[in-house]
Amino acid sequence: MTKKDQEEIIDYTKYEKARMIGSRALQLSMGAPFLVKLSTEELKKLRFDPIEIALREYEEGILPITVKRPTST
Repeated sequence: MTKKDQEEIIDYTKYEKARMIGSRALQLSMGAPFLVKLSTEELKKLRFDPIEIALREYEEGILPITVKRPTST
């Protein structure tokens, strides 16, 4: 595996995942544009919930938020 492949396979903890989704949901609730294509029917199904939309972005791998982990030296 190359270094780029290793960077793409990131296993986030449940706490990191919650923080990323929560941060993105806050952005969405303040008017940020969606990064996923959602039809009107899908938005109604998701009840226009920013957390559900952020979760959909996370699942599709297009969430623009990452976690910076401290490295030990």
